[in-house]
Amino acid sequence: MKRRLLTCAALLALLGMGAMLAGALYLQSRGIAPRTLAPYIETRSSGHNALITGAGQRVGAALQSLDRGEALPADAPPLGVGAQPIAVTRDGARMPKLVTSSEEARRAIAAAMPGDAIVFMPGTYRIRGDVIANRRGEADAPIVVRADRPGTVTIEFDAGEGFRVLAPYWRFENLSIHGVCAHQEFCEHAFHVAGGAHHFAALNNTILDFNAHFKINGEGALFPDAGLIEGNTLSNTAPRQTDKPVTPIDLVAASGWIVRGNLIADFVKAGGDHISYGAFAKGAGAGTLFERNVVLCEQRLRRQPGQRVGLSFGGGGTGKPYCRDRRCITEQDGGIMRANLVASCSDVGIYVNAGANSKLVDNTLIDTAGIDVRFPESSAEVEGNLVDGAIRSRNGGRLHEGDNLQTPIALLYAGYHPLRALFAAPASFDLSWRETPREHLTAAFPAPDLCGTPRKEKRRYGAFEDFAACIARSR
Repeated sequence: MKRRLLTCAALLALLGMGAMLAGALYLQSRGIAPRTLAPYIETRSSGHNALITGAGQRVGAALQSLDRGEALPADAPPLGVGAQPIAVTRDGARMPKLVTSSEEARRAIAAAMPGDAIVFMPGTYRIRGDVIANRRGEADAPIVVRADRPGTVTIEFDAGEGFRVLAPYWRFENLSIHGVCAHQEFCEHAFHVAGGAHHFAALNNTILDFNAHFKINGEGALFPDAGLIEGNTLSNTAPRQTDKPVTPIDLVAASGWIVRGNLIADFVKAGGDHISYGAFAKGAGAGTLFERNVVLCEQRLRRQPGQRVGLSFGGGGTGKPYCRDRRCITEQDGGIMRANLVASCSDVGIYVNAGANSKLVDNTLIDTAGIDVRFPESSAEVEGNLVDGAIRSRNGGRLHEGDNLQTPIALLYAGYHPLRALFAAPASFDLSWRETPREHLTAAFPAPDLCGTPRKEKRRYGAFEDFAACIARSR
């Protein structure tokens, strides 16, 4: 009798395991990761009696724990990305215009001429209302607004928009810019780059506490093309209490932008649809390059409600009146994401929504729901990525998948993350290789890794050849 009971118990256990495996495989076939199933269960169980609500919350927490595992530490290692404690560039022959007050700065910017260098002297500047930059610079004589040394100048904006740039060839360097509005939702943008403000550049700035630190869009028939956002730190110190878009780099309808070497973190939207992005390009622009950025959806703001996506071509879509072609047949054409590190996201790390001819190359994604290519207008060539999650297409998205490393969704339901085992200690942000990693061959996309190391035809998967060398080189 005892043997029979043990046999029955074993059979029931096997049946239970089989059902769980079948369920995990079904969810894998539907592309549903545990971290995306969890909020659905919690929402569906809310509003019922305490027993049902509590059970839903416990199941959601268990799914999150299985999928996300140990959180990365709050302090990212120095990789040479984000704002650095050294000056980026120096001016040309024109004598700098030194400003020592907010009003002096406003007047100097309003009267700027090609080649001017408007230099803030060390100190803190409180500015109420936007500062309009509408005088033209020239290709060989841009207008520069800067601090001599990073960390010596803080600009506090109590305004919906900080610098409103409407003319070409403006460059901003080495500034610390903080949003200090009494109500968070009123601090919308540190920079609003619009209309004819082509060849804008922002280098080595630290920007905190805005909904969309950079807002870029067309006005009328003019579009601010060929911009550069490089080596900046963009973050928030608290969840944004707003229904408005929360996206540190919100790029709409402009083409030819380069977003390189930035640290983007903690973009939590606490109002509205609770969906936010680290950076997106949408609105029927073309040729956007996101490369060598570190995107930490949750660096210090951990486990907040809502969905956070790392990088996107297409975002949540664009209303036709705001699109470059007024149609938005595609949201982005010919965009490239390469050698980015995206981590700690409650949703996917990379999302392509109606992004045609996209190239997703040599990116590392850790603690995200992976890569998602969606809708028939999307086509993406995906090569050389290391994804602690799955690479998938849905709703007719066309995925041209080359040689990548990824984790099947079914394994995540078991709490198994085999690709994290490639790293020495991911829970302490040590992403150096535990042992000599596999390599792959590619003849395409000859570009440096996240830390600037040249890459050869035979290379390692993901954003970097040697993480330890990246750390050593940045010190």
